[in-house]
Amino acid sequence: MAVTAVEVVFRGIFQKTLSRNLCRNIVLAARKEGKIGTAFGRYSDSPERNGIPAKYFAVVADTPLELEASLATYEPTAVDVTIVVDDTLCKGIESWAWAGLQPINAITKEGGTILVTSLQEPAGLLEDIHVRDEPYNLAILKGAKSFSGMWVFKDDHTDVRLMGALAKACPQLAGLQAYLDTIADQTSDELKQTSARNAHDRLQSAPVEPGQGNTEEPFSFVMPGWREMEDALVIPAVETGGGFRGGDEGYQPGRSEVFKKWSTRTMRPVINFETCTKCTLCWLQCPDTCFDVTPDGVYDANMEACCGCGVCEEVCPIAECVTMVHESEFNDNSSQYEHWKRDRHGYMKWLEEKIALAKAEKGEAGRSHGLYEWDGYKKEIEITGVASDD
Repeated sequence: MAVTAVEVVFRGIFQKTLSRNLCRNIVLAARKEGKIGTAFGRYSDSPERNGIPAKYFAVVADTPLELEASLATYEPTAVDVTIVVDDTLCKGIESWAWAGLQPINAITKEGGTILVTSLQEPAGLLEDIHVRDEPYNLAILKGAKSFSGMWVFKDDHTDVRLMGALAKACPQLAGLQAYLDTIADQTSDELKQTSARNAHDRLQSAPVEPGQGNTEEPFSFVMPGWREMEDALVIPAVETGGGFRGGDEGYQPGRSEVFKKWSTRTMRPVINFETCTKCTLCWLQCPDTCFDVTPDGVYDANMEACCGCGVCEEVCPIAECVTMVHESEFNDNSSQYEHWKRDRHGYMKWLEEKIALAKAEKGEAGRSHGLYEWDGYKKEIEITGVASDD
């Protein structure tokens, strides 16, 4: 007699179909073993927006009564497995469903598993995942993130590979054969079954002890109760802004204090202040007004407001003045401008290293957009041998 729950944390729109299909197939596989289950998305995440963290759930039980009891609350408050289909979400998620930053392991049960699709090693992911008082397991399915468009499914085997990995990480949900049979019901492509088997066999998992991980305190806010709320529909306006960092020079726009937006991004811009011509294009075209006008007239991207869309890189007329770099290469949201002013030589060396990383990741694809992964499946094949038997 048991209930097992899974949450899939994904990037809104770009991974919606992937996450929905995965949760649906978890339930279908469990039914092949005589269990009962349901899959659903969080209502408060709808409408989803580009890159906004969102969730799907799969809940499996031995009996209908257990399933009904588990759904007395709309969504699980504790899950056996947290699946993360983009490793930059390991830094924490700020959804429309709550105020503040929720650690990626916030509702993972003690002894449960966080299953991440990533090319990083455990030590790298633990620099981002917040510490907790209970032990859990960190499992890594080697592979690049899978992005597509709204209502579009990128058939790159990410879904079947995660099914194979789940059979190893959480066998009480369903065994490998149940997942293979579910795949066979939907396609005659035997390569997908091979991918699932290989993912099962190659899954890396390691225990995470209490106290391991990112010790930074996630930002949070106390929401007013109904007694404290103002009359009618009064929404306080965001201030118009003022001088840079509260000074008399430059300009810094007003921003919401309770919605930071940065957990939306998968990449961030790095700025070469030495080559900036002060053309204003990044400042004018940024859809989230994340650029601050500094006293020097150059533009500093506020990393708490940046959603990583990549528009600034696209509109900048100077090569490598603005370069989008994968979010996993950073561990904080500190000001690049202040780094440059404090240590120009050190900043330029840091900048060169980040641009080199961006070039290596882009390969021959040319300029990147902050929410796109070029040749993702090709990269998986080359790096992980996803569908090979070698």
